[in-house]
Amino acid sequence: MGGEASYAAKKPARAPVVRKANPEELLSDIYRELAEHNLRVAQQKADALVEAYPNFRLGHLVRGDILLMHTRAVTALGAAVPPGEDSKLADLRREAAVRLQAEPGRPSPALLPRALLQMRKDQRHALIVDAKHSRLYLYENRNDQIRLLSDFYVSQGKLGINKLKEGDMRTPVGVYYIIGRLPGIKLPDMYGKGALPLDYPNDWDKAQGRSGSGIWVHGTPPETFSRPPLSTDGCVVVSNDDLNTLTRTVEIGKTPILIGDQVEFVSKEQMERDLRVASALVESWRRDVENRDDAGLRALYSPRFKSATDEDVNTWLDKNRFLPGAKKISVTVTEPSYFRQPSQEEVIVSNFTQQIVVGKFRHAVRKKQYWAKEGKSWKIVAETNV
Repeated sequence: MGGEASYAAKKPARAPVVRKANPEELLSDIYRELAEHNLRVAQQKADALVEAYPNFRLGHLVRGDILLMHTRAVTALGAAVPPGEDSKLADLRREAAVRLQAEPGRPSPALLPRALLQMRKDQRHALIVDAKHSRLYLYENRNDQIRLLSDFYVSQGKLGINKLKEGDMRTPVGVYYIIGRLPGIKLPDMYGKGALPLDYPNDWDKAQGRSGSGIWVHGTPPETFSRPPLSTDGCVVVSNDDLNTLTRTVEIGKTPILIGDQVEFVSKEQMERDLRVASALVESWRRDVENRDDAGLRALYSPRFKSATDEDVNTWLDKNRFLPGAKKISVTVTEPSYFRQPSQEEVIVSNFTQQIVVGKFRHAVRKKQYWAKEGKSWKIVAETNV
């Protein structure tokens, strides 16, 4: 915001369109008007913004600067803030920066999130948190095609991401699921309109020795529309309006939420190549199980493998061997889903139903496997029967 006041009188003011819009859209409109030296229209839109969102502190900050522009040039956000509020001003400046980068930062419709390789047909939505840009993307899965429905500003851990232990003030990175809904009426005010708990730590986290609990997506206190980008104890925080949208959308136990620092958007061709790799890994595992190829099967597992109950690879494979005396078994894999963890760690999370037929004996179990890149090879580092 620099020097707009001296040019404001050169153009007649236009009547603003007042609507209950997304605050980021309203902020973008305000900055667009300022760039075009339409100070009066910018002020009218700022008035509309704080009227629509009276607890939106950033909106009030911007409006204060615009009012000051009527008397002098403003060269930085927060010029109207009195001395002694430096820390709060720094937080609001960071929030403004990540919010205003959202519009140009949205992925092209031609690109797809690399993390969502394949969803089950009954998984209607998925959430992706881009920690680097304080953004949450809501995707819809319909007819085996995914499309972006909406995106939201989020706050994360005070010390960023890559949670390792309880109390480290970090948000975890990985592939998780929404496992519940907690209404705000049953929670302290700090959680706002409610919370959506995540299944952190997952089996991969446990295999890596990561600990902690109580990681939720939740809202904000009644007096606060939003929080600074880095301000939580590890949870992902959205506005109460956005939480209401997410709460109506997610399905307990089905909706995945992928949190990462390396969220990539790639071409359909790249997605198809990645999917072929993921499905080929599970197929190699299926084939070795069916052929009773113990050596080949064992070679697919990492030496650092751990089950959810801390079993090593030998104990795990022995426990999951079906009717070892049978000469022939049939193994099929159905209802698969594949996700790439959106992080610097190369991890593929495969979920599928394993069906085994041995004569008249039939057995089905839902499995989750974590495949990690070790050198040039992919190895199973964690596995569980859901």
